[in-house]
Amino acid sequence: MEGDSAAIPECIQSWFAGRGWRIRRHQAEMLSAHGRGKHALLVADTGAGKTLAGFLPTLADFAQHGDCGPGASEGLHTLYVSPLKALAHDVQRNLVTPIDEIGLPIRVETRSGDTPSDRKARQRARPPHILLTTPESLSLLLSYPESVTLFADLKRIVIDEVHAFATGKRGDLLALALGRLQALAPQAQRAGLSATVADPEAYRGWLAPWGDIDSVELVEGEAGADPDLSILLPEEERIPWSGHAATWAIPQLYREIREHRTTLIFTNTRFLAEYIFQWLWDVNEDALPIGIHHGSLSKEARRKVEGAMARGDLRALVCTASLDLGVDWGDIDLVVQMGAPKGSSRLLQRIGRANHRLDSPSKALLVPGNRFEFLEAMAAAEAVAEGQRDGEDFRPGGLDVLAQHVMGRACAGPFREEVMLREVRSVLPYAWVDEEVFERVLDFVATGGYALRSYDRFRRIVREKNGTWRLTHPENAARHRLNAGIIVDADMIEVRFRNGRSLGKVEESFAAGLSPGNTFRFAGMDLEVEALRDLELIVRASRTAAAIPSYTGLRLPLTTHLADRVRTLLNDRAGWARFPEDVREWLEVQDWRSHLPAPGRLLVESFPHRDLAYTTYYTFEGWNANQSLGMLVTRRMDDRGLGPLGFVANDYALAVWGLKPVDDPAALLSPDILSHEFVDWVQQSHLLRRAFREVAVISGLVERQQPGKRKSGKQVTFSTDLIYDVLRKYEPDHLLIEAAWADARARMTDVARVGDVLDRAASEVDHVRLERISPLAVPVLSIIGRENLPAGAADDELLEEAESLASIAMRTETLPGESE
Repeated sequence: MEGDSAAIPECIQSWFAGRGWRIRRHQAEMLSAHGRGKHALLVADTGAGKTLAGFLPTLADFAQHGDCGPGASEGLHTLYVSPLKALAHDVQRNLVTPIDEIGLPIRVETRSGDTPSDRKARQRARPPHILLTTPESLSLLLSYPESVTLFADLKRIVIDEVHAFATGKRGDLLALALGRLQALAPQAQRAGLSATVADPEAYRGWLAPWGDIDSVELVEGEAGADPDLSILLPEEERIPWSGHAATWAIPQLYREIREHRTTLIFTNTRFLAEYIFQWLWDVNEDALPIGIHHGSLSKEARRKVEGAMARGDLRALVCTASLDLGVDWGDIDLVVQMGAPKGSSRLLQRIGRANHRLDSPSKALLVPGNRFEFLEAMAAAEAVAEGQRDGEDFRPGGLDVLAQHVMGRACAGPFREEVMLREVRSVLPYAWVDEEVFERVLDFVATGGYALRSYDRFRRIVREKNGTWRLTHPENAARHRLNAGIIVDADMIEVRFRNGRSLGKVEESFAAGLSPGNTFRFAGMDLEVEALRDLELIVRASRTAAAIPSYTGLRLPLTTHLADRVRTLLNDRAGWARFPEDVREWLEVQDWRSHLPAPGRLLVESFPHRDLAYTTYYTFEGWNANQSLGMLVTRRMDDRGLGPLGFVANDYALAVWGLKPVDDPAALLSPDILSHEFVDWVQQSHLLRRAFREVAVISGLVERQQPGKRKSGKQVTFSTDLIYDVLRKYEPDHLLIEAAWADARARMTDVARVGDVLDRAASEVDHVRLERISPLAVPVLSIIGRENLPAGAADDELLEEAESLASIAMRTETLPGESE
């Protein structure tokens, strides 16, 4: 069983041959690993037949080594877990074809939140041979007493697109489910599938029971055709200084759509998808069928578009990350990335949607919205060509997710503490949990914690005299299943004056970082925050100019790997010859007038502009980290009497302005900013409240749904705010306060990347004092006062302001009043 075709049943070999296909090496190696009792992680390019490789051992088992007749055993054989319900349905369609054509007696079904309740009940009593599901639905399935017998004979667990959720809370939930399945079905083999894993060793450890990495075999896919990847450049104009919409490319993009069968156009935000879609319709003189797909559309609208794509009815589809994964549409022959890709793995995933075949090159165009995005596109293209991947790091599992899992385990039946702790510790995200931590989690699920234990509604489980834990009441199981899950919908916050006049809505992730007295610009006005309560941001007109930028639309983070590559491009002066003339001139003048950001160092520029003192920090750590750093630095500047007036951030830089110049930026960036200003900011703003609401919902402390009705976001927030205030006052070390702090640090503020900036600032700061704005500062300064406008709508204003700033920054002669 070393991966040769002799190990594959003849009827399966015949099916491949009948389709004119050959069995790929990595497909045979997955079957070989199965035959040797090994778990496996398959890393292979999109279009390499990963999903079929994952199921090949299952098909071989049912083929009975050559006997493809009837007589297959009953019971659940293979569990398939994917991050998307749509992906599970797509896999079902593609899996049924070989099963039917080979003649295998296999029943395949899906299970998700959309599955009718009668089918769910039947699946528990008489399961299919292959069940396709999601992490949340699997966790719920394990909460039933029947799970003990349902999974007893499970042979195989296939986890598709494992990179898409393993490092987050959905991955925590799935890992805990794998630990439970290990106890119920220790014979079950695990297989992880991905095209874009950056650190296979880390994923092998995550996939392995007890972190035994040697039990997971790494299977690397056959090399496919190199992608045909190019960067679209303006034919007549220059690459813009600022902006993200890249509307300059619309005429060229429309020509590409006309010249290809089907074009898939990715954008990084939902608003930008709508904006580009409208621009394409405006130039669609041939009335070509062009569609749009993103997460804010209704399920019916998305299904309609997906059906049209599957039938080949559309010539182009504008979309977001909602289509990053897996759905196989073979007619796509061009993928377009509007704006910067933000990561090489994300770009590779999107490129793979074109042709979706290993031996055919995927054709893709990158369309930069501005000059930094051009550099980012160059860096991403080089990373893809070199086979470099990036992704999020693993982190310790969340205590809120563990609390939800404990409750689900109690719903399935009584358990002993030491037995469950062993299950929990068998999975890598929770290997750190010791008896003391686990006792705290159990006490929380049992009582709500010290400050809440007098309330009966928080008493969900109880310890018997013999040491076993059980539900306090059977109805708690139904309440748990109604509310369990990881995804907590993000709310929009209404901005209004105290008299009730509404100004519109901003995303809660932005509003949560504000404190009373903060000023920001929105709807063309400078506003001061009075309060944030019940999903409403109460404001009044500000007497001073806004200090904090606003924005619309979630932002994809710039990966550390890609940021490092952009810095390397900036410093490879010999390589600038490859750049367009306007980009090359931009960097040459920057190099002559100031410095360039060097790898491992932090460039800081200080200069006067419009009678104020500006300081720009070139961090390359992404918008979220730069926004957080801006909040912290302006607090420290205020404490030191520097009179900060505002800041603005993009993925590459943070610009701060005030009344007095910053003479020593390193002093503003000392590491204790994370223990002083950071703690003050998080506690005084609503960041911790927002994080607490999420962990309270995930842990089951606050229920979103009751039989027959669902609480509104305002009702949930009201409940969690009350509990938060009680815990902050009477039990500040409560389990959920701890979990909320962990989320505030890791997800909401990107504090780890802020820490990277501080590490560089401690030893390697290049502080350059200039007489006027530098070329590199133009992109970030041009968005001051316009960042609250939706991407695209502000582009004309951005370009006008950028050109004005550039005319100052790009002058190489000494201006009057400047020193020689």
